[in-house]
Amino acid sequence: MKTVDESVNGTDGNLVRVALLQYAVPIGSRPEAVLNKTEVMIREAVESGADVVVTPELFMSPYFCREQDPKYFDLAEELPGETTKRLQKLASELGITIHASLFEKRAMGLYHNTSVTLVAEGGDELMLYRKMHIPHDPSFEEKYYFTPGDGFVLHETSNLKIGPLICWDQWFPEAARIVSLMGAELLVYPTAIAYLDGESEDEQKAQREAWVTMLRSHAIANNVYVAACNRVGREGELDFWGTSIVVGPNGVVMAEGSEDKDEIVMAELDLGRIEEQRRWWPYMRDRRIDEYQTLLKRFADGT
Repeated sequence: MKTVDESVNGTDGNLVRVALLQYAVPIGSRPEAVLNKTEVMIREAVESGADVVVTPELFMSPYFCREQDPKYFDLAEELPGETTKRLQKLASELGITIHASLFEKRAMGLYHNTSVTLVAEGGDELMLYRKMHIPHDPSFEEKYYFTPGDGFVLHETSNLKIGPLICWDQWFPEAARIVSLMGAELLVYPTAIAYLDGESEDEQKAQREAWVTMLRSHAIANNVYVAACNRVGREGELDFWGTSIVVGPNGVVMAEGSEDKDEIVMAELDLGRIEEQRRWWPYMRDRRIDEYQTLLKRFADGT
């Protein structure tokens, strides 16, 4: 269990403890076994005081997007489905919020990479976010499987406003800004990011540092908390680098996991820090929204 409190003075605001479940899902893992393992870790996190628990991206299976194969569409499930029902029951039993990333079958031939927020009190409708930015690179063949989402949303619980985003979204500052403008206090990124075979140690280090830098920059630029939950372990040519991380609204890394171990990464968030940061660093106040039209163009070439 990795647990670190923020290394800056708080404001005695609302306190929320967030736990990131970092673990391996080896090739050949059965969904039921993965879900059982996840439940064990959720219960362990709650015993340590967690209010909100986050899974890695597509946590119910190995990262099947390494290749294009229609058989993997069989892994998708309708939402709500058996997985969300079980997680909802667990959230209600334990009095917590669970933020989980799943492979969604929305309709025949229509699939999404989707995160869902399940709260203790339940509800008639699931809070869903469908991944907006879909990568397509060697060993990350996601465009074959996923249709882009319908837009950015805010998941509001009784004690926290979550800006749900997923993995590749974390490289786009526009996404972080939009959900922050919606009122998000915590940006949450279920993630599956890895080293590729053949990369040098220097290349690997540069990639991981770039990733952490992006997450810290989102926290700083928007004065919000940021959490990214990654998997670990070897899957084919991919070596998932873990390093699940929580960052404070001043860019301070509050908690960080290892690169290769199953563990729970936990941090306590003082939500009063957001208002304090925005008073000292009023980026939201000084935005020139009248001059940002170029952001709506594919490229600033006059067309």
